[in-house]
Amino acid sequence: MSEISVTVVYALPDAVTEIEVRLVEGATVAEAIERSGIAARLPGADIAAATVGIFGKRVRRDATLCDGDRVEVYRRLIADPKAARRRRATGRGLGSI
Repeated sequence: MSEISVTVVYALPDAVTEIEVRLVEGATVAEAIERSGIAARLPGADIAAATVGIFGKRVRRDATLCDGDRVEVYRRLIADPKAARRRRATGRGLGSI
């Protein structure tokens, strides 16, 4: 079987970790994450429970990878998006008559 090359990415507010791995064709997202060793590099991150995606599209861990894919491991939201939007709008004076 031929090999494919994929990048596993985990972004923190102040740093991005990118790890390129080579896998056999037909490998899954879970295999890429395991092979990358990203969980060991980022012990504070809960990689096992994290949502994952390929190029910004959420996928299951058993999704098959293609050569050149970027596997993204997503962090949990720390703020409610609706509440954050309300705070930003209030700060700009929007919504008042």
